[in-house]
Order: sequence, then structure tokens, then C-alpha cells
Amino acid sequence: MSWAQAELHDLELGDARRTKRLIKLVDDLSGQPTGSIPLACGGWAETKAAYRLLDNPAMEWREVLEVHTARTVARMAGQPVVLCIQDTTELDFSTQPGIAGLGRLSYEAQHGLYAHPTLVATPAGVALGVVDAWLWARKPKDQPDVKESARWVEGYEIVADLAETVAGTRLVYIADREGDLRALIDDAARRDTPADWLIRSKHDRKTTTGEKLWERLARSEPAGEVEFTLPAAPDRPARSVRQTLYRTVVTLPAHHGRPAVTVTVLLAREEQPPAGQPALVWRLLTNRPAETLAEVAQLIDWYRKRWLIEVFFRIWKAGCRVEALQLGTLERLERALVVYLIIAWRILHLVTWGRDCPNLPCDVAFDPEEWQAAWIVAHRTKPPETPPPLGQMARLIASFGGFLGRKHDGHPGPKALWEGLQKVRAFAIAFEATRAVYAEDG
Repeated sequence: MSWAQAELHDLELGDARRTKRLIKLVDDLSGQPTGSIPLACGGWAETKAAYRLLDNPAMEWREVLEVHTARTVARMAGQPVVLCIQDTTELDFSTQPGIAGLGRLSYEAQHGLYAHPTLVATPAGVALGVVDAWLWARKPKDQPDVKESARWVEGYEIVADLAETVAGTRLVYIADREGDLRALIDDAARRDTPADWLIRSKHDRKTTTGEKLWERLARSEPAGEVEFTLPAAPDRPARSVRQTLYRTVVTLPAHHGRPAVTVTVLLAREEQPPAGQPALVWRLLTNRPAETLAEVAQLIDWYRKRWLIEVFFRIWKAGCRVEALQLGTLERLERALVVYLIIAWRILHLVTWGRDCPNLPCDVAFDPEEWQAAWIVAHRTKPPETPPPLGQMARLIASFGGFLGRKHDGHPGPKALWEGLQKVRAFAIAFEATRAVYAEDG
């Protein structure tokens, strides 16, 4: 059973052949995530079938995502804490003016759509899946439109609804500055906070004492320090960071008929950044009390996992090249985007799982055809009877994507892994074809 079969085996699209076609499409696209749909499908007949599927209204993208969400919830089992990370990203299709149904982006000259998913991860940083996603195109300026800040409040409500169904697991909603909304904080309090929330502060609000939030925080005593490595990003190299931590508790006054609410405020400030580098400063709001240094440091560590969604978006856009899709209408595009959303999660899952659970057998993540073909090409020997460790196989497959595996190289990144997976997929197809030829020859 391929990973796509395992992930989508509960999906029902009204026709077993349609479901089978979707699973094959997911397998094909995951084997060539940077390639076009025709390239991934490998033939004109298969390409036509893929386009017919993406054009079929019976393939409701929300139903596809719901099946993946159910599998994600199953992966949450046994986790005492799960982080639910939300963010919004633009998908720019300005180079393709023929796609019907798209809207304006940040600049009037651009057009495309927005995506707002909820990525679920463990506190150690293993990506478990996506439990919610909004896809929308803005309407013209002269037409009424949904207030986009509502996405954050509704996103918390969905996480809170899920939290009430997951026994033994505490969900923590994590958002950047755009999620600093009093409506979200009030909604959580009204529901007695079924899911915790941890939000980067954007607004310097007044407290019930008349002080400003950040002024009160700045006068608090240091709670201690944390030190970590800031991961590399496209615009910066990785570097070591040491932050001083501050913590205080304030009460925000009643607001729009809602009662006052007490929140914990945290400050993580880099006192001595490297020359030429801006100081890394985070002001965070949370419902959790965080009374000790260990508890404050834990929340800072959880907030740092927010970078996973940035990596996820990079895989989705650069690795799967979703902004190059040419599908004619918004409806077709939405169906393809959700398929690639699941594929992008799988790549991120392999990266994070191989890093944090390296001793698991590799067949928990890789199909037998994938790891066996990779082993044969890399070692020029038969694959072992027992699947090798996941961490070893992730590094081996990433080596086909340019990962050198030197002592100082650390763990393979998503780019090396998705490029390695493409080559491994080609190896597997070649070996399967060779077996078939020899079988025919007897």
C-alpha cells in the first residue's frame, strides 16, 4: 500500500474509480512535486484523466481535506500537547491572467488567492498534518467582502472544537501578529478556553490599571535566559540566539460588552545581537499562567515552532510549484491546491520525523518501492530484509537531492528531500518496469 492509499483510504468521491484515480494522481504528483501535471502523470492518457478529475465537481476539495484531517487527528493520539499553527499566505497567479475567479492581492496589479491553513505539529517539531484550511479570492474593492481577520477567530474556534473531541491531548493555538485580536481572546474566554492560545502581540493595549501593556512588561524583572539556534531562512543564515525572558500578568478591560480578561504577557529579547543583525524580540500573549522559568521557556520554544508553517509554505510554493499551475478556473485550482497541500505536508513530515524519530523503521514513512530502489542505487546491493532506520533512509534519499551528509551539515532540509524523492520515484518506476520485462521473458 502506497502512502497515498494509506492517507486517503477512507475517501469516498461517489465512484470507486474516481477515488482510485485521485490516489494515483497523489502518488504521481508526490513523485514529481516540482514537475508539471503532464510530467508527473507520464503520458497523455493519464494527463487527460488527471485534468478530468480536477474539473469534476464531484471531487470536493473540502472532503479530500477532511479525510487527511481525520488521519492527522489519529496521528495526534498519545501526544500530551499538540501545536496548531496558523498563518496566511498569498498565491500569486499574475503571470496567468486567464484563470477565472481569482482576485486582487496586496498590490492591485497582482491577482491570485489566499490560503490560511492550520498545520499541526508536536512540541518537538514533527509535522502531523493539516486540520483546517481556508482558500479565498478577494472581491473587487467596490463589492462587500468577508472581513479577513475573521479567519483567525474562526481558526481558533475550529481548533477549540477539535480540542473538545480529543481526550488526553491539549491543543495550543499559535499565531503571529495578525492573530492578535481581542475577539479571539474574548471568544476563548467565553468558551472557557478548550484550547490554549499563544499569540505574538501586535497591539500595545491599555490594562485595567491604565498602563500600556508593553510598558508594564518592560518594568518586570528578568525571569532568566534561553539560548537556541535560529534556523536559516532564504534571507539569512542560521545563527545562535540568546534571549532574556520577562513575564507579567495583566488584566485587559471589558470590551464591546465582553468582560475583562486576564492574560500572561511574555517578552523574549535578544540583548546583544551580532553586529549588523537586528535584535530578535518577541512579545507574546497567552492564557497559560507560566509561573516558572521552565514554563516561560517552554512557551518560547513552542512559539519558535511557528517557523514550521513558513517551511511548509516554502515547500508548497517552491517545492510543489503550485503558483505555476495552469487550470483555467478557481474551482480546478482549489482541488489541485489541496492535493499539493497534502503532498507538501508529507515532505515536511519526512523531514521532521526523520530528524526527531530517526530510529523508527523507514517503512513507516517510505513505500517499499521507494526505500528499496534508493538502497539499490546508493549501495549497488540488494536491500536488507529489515527496513533500515528512518533517519538513515531520509539522509540517503536526500543525498540524491544534493545533501552531502558531512558531519557539520546537520539534518537534510526539505529541498534536498523533495528533489531526492523525485529521483527515487524514477528509480522505483525503472526497477518495476525491469521486473515486469524479466517476468515476461520467464
